[in-house]
Amino acid sequence: MDNALYVGLSRQQTLRRQLDIIANNVANIDTTGFKVEDLMVRTEPGAPARTAGGPKPIKFVIDDGVTRDFTPGAMNKTGGDFDLALEGVGFFRVNTPAGERYTRDGRFTTGADGTLQTETGAAVLDDGGGPIIIDPLKGPVTIAADGMISQGPELLGKLAVVRADDLSALRKDGDNLYRNISNAPLQAAPDVVVHQGMLEASNVKPILQITKLIEVNRAYESMAKMMDQTAELSRSAVERMGKVN
Repeated sequence: MDNALYVGLSRQQTLRRQLDIIANNVANIDTTGFKVEDLMVRTEPGAPARTAGGPKPIKFVIDDGVTRDFTPGAMNKTGGDFDLALEGVGFFRVNTPAGERYTRDGRFTTGADGTLQTETGAAVLDDGGGPIIIDPLKGPVTIAADGMISQGPELLGKLAVVRADDLSALRKDGDNLYRNISNAPLQAAPDVVVHQGMLEASNVKPILQITKLIEVNRAYESMAKMMDQTAELSRSAVERMGKVN
C-alpha cells in the first residue's frame, strides 16, 4: 500500500510543477515574443517498499524538463522605428554583462550614446558582433527586410539574426532572453524576414492554458483522493489485524 502513496506523491510533485508552468504562461500572455512552455514527464523504475507479490519495479513519475513551443506569434503593427518582429524561427543577438544572448523580443530603443538596445539595456548586435549606433540628428531610421539599417543614404550596419539548429539548446535566461548551452554556435538566418514597426505577440493561447489549468487541478485532487483512500485502507487493515491478534 505504501507503494501507491509513493507513486501518488511523485505524480503530485510533477502536477505542482506543471501548475507553475501554466501559471507562468498565463502571466506572459501579453509579453512580446514569449514562447509557451509545457512540462515533460517520464516514468522511472524504482525499488518498491516491502511488498508480497507486488509488481517490481515500481514506476515513479518524475519531472523530465520543460519543452518550449517556438511557433511564431501574431504580428502586431506599432509603427515604432525600433519595434522589430521576425518572420521565421530566428533570434536577435544581444550583448549582456553575462555574455551573448538571444531574443525574439524586438522592443528596442536607443541609449544615451545612441546604441540600439533592448528595454533592459542589452546592446543589439550587428552581423559583425558589434553594437549599432544611431545618430538622432541624421533623420529617421529605416530597417529593411534583410535587417540592413540605414539613415538616409548612410548604411549603419546589418542586424544579426541567427538560428539554432537544435532549439532545445536554448535556455531561458531572464528578461525574455535565451542563452546557448551547447558548444555549437548559432548560425546566420538569411531566410528570416525583419519587419520594422511591428512586434511579435506571445504565442500563448489563453483558452488552452485555462483548460490545462482545470485539468491539472482535477488530476491533483483525484490523486489526493486516491492517496487518502489508500491510507484509510492501510489503517483499516492494521486495525483488523490488531483485533485478530
